[in-house]
Amino acid sequence: METISRESYLAYAGLKKTAELQPIYEKYSDVLGEEALDLTLDAFRSTAENTDDRRSAQALLEWEIETQAAKPLAALDEREIEWENSAIIHSPDGRVIQYQAAPIEIANTSDRALRLALDEARAKLVKEEHAPMRLERLQREKEYIESLGIDGDYNASFEAVAGISLDALATSCERFLRDTESMWDDTLPRALKKSLGIKASQAKRADALALFRASEYDDAFPGNEMETVMRRQVWEMGIDPTADGRIIFDVGEREGKRSRAFCSPVRVPEEVYLVLRPHGGQSDYNTFLHELGHALHYGYASPDYPFEFRWLGDNSVTESYAMLFDHRMQDSGWLLRYTKLGGNRVGNFLRTAGFEELHFLRRYCAKLIYERALYSGEVRWSELPELYVSLLSKATGFEYDAADAFVDVDPRYYSARYLRAWQLQSVLNEELTARFDVDWFRNPSAGPWMVGELLAQGQRESAEEIASRVGAGTLSFQPLIRKIESLLA
Repeated sequence: METISRESYLAYAGLKKTAELQPIYEKYSDVLGEEALDLTLDAFRSTAENTDDRRSAQALLEWEIETQAAKPLAALDEREIEWENSAIIHSPDGRVIQYQAAPIEIANTSDRALRLALDEARAKLVKEEHAPMRLERLQREKEYIESLGIDGDYNASFEAVAGISLDALATSCERFLRDTESMWDDTLPRALKKSLGIKASQAKRADALALFRASEYDDAFPGNEMETVMRRQVWEMGIDPTADGRIIFDVGEREGKRSRAFCSPVRVPEEVYLVLRPHGGQSDYNTFLHELGHALHYGYASPDYPFEFRWLGDNSVTESYAMLFDHRMQDSGWLLRYTKLGGNRVGNFLRTAGFEELHFLRRYCAKLIYERALYSGEVRWSELPELYVSLLSKATGFEYDAADAFVDVDPRYYSARYLRAWQLQSVLNEELTARFDVDWFRNPSAGPWMVGELLAQGQRESAEEIASRVGAGTLSFQPLIRKIESLLA
């Protein structure tokens, strides 16, 4: 994991042209064979539920399945990474734009005709070159995992090993989409008219990138002060933002660096990278906070824990810590203390934040429903692009492009982890508020408590177990709906 994580960091951060994954899988082939899979599967089936032995076996089995599936796909992954790092888009105004930088360019383009033309050029390239690679990977991964015979088809094997009911989560997502539809239909047209001057019937996904970029607030979120602000806030919580030097911030512009930020735990907890390619303004602050939550989680994980508790487990947990931090952008106290918004603009910004939250929750609910259909095998691969456009466009109000149907898929149901993380972060925020007041983010007692009770525990526990430990009931979308309603009021 250390070797493959370092290789991935170097490639995705733009420090290498591609990732050399195949030699790594060959070097460590002994831990990725049939015997290793049988060992972890036997341990999973023979250990008692709700014990550390079961948690360990579950985490190792899930890792074994995912990594064994990735091994025969390594050559394809290398090819895709190299393609992403070298592909270019020809802009209608004569510029050559890196494929990786296209989302940034689209979001920062105020001229709508140019913005749509840029996205059209991006989508054409995706359809011709990127989507075929992703489709091949999805098909081969599904076929390989089903061949392992863990439990029926792809979806059943995921549920059996991850302990997440896709049916139950999809039902909750469908209910969330119904419950928030009138709120979304009321909010979206006004936001589009005010910020972009267009009607809801005209809205494309490229417009969403520009809309949520919220460039009108750029002056309140200066890029040259961002890292200093984040460090200051974590220090005020009573902990070191670099975890005694274990966390390295890689937040500058670099050709080849992915536009989508990420946290790369190369050695847990000794070496963790927070990687961000600047887009500008509030979106960078939001992204930095999100990745900071991940970095602190890995950087403060207990070194005494076994590998699987420090590194593996239910990623809903690390995503909830990331969201706990990025949701400070919905906190008036945090905004007034750490940004230049000022009291006269914070109310409007919070309404924008509530609108953005509702959009992304609706988007991810639709993604989960789509991905469930994709992996089920009940819909032909050739029919999935049409289903993708229908589900995502209806949920968000922005017209999606069929070219993205296989590119806009997070591996191994990561959308489910995100959705559960949204639910868990609302529980954790309530617990922190009860213990340390509404401004827990600057309470010097809050940081040490978070380290001891949450971060140091790695991912030994599932999202449900953590929610139960802090006194909450079942995870649900209801607290999120109430929060969004208060932000939009």
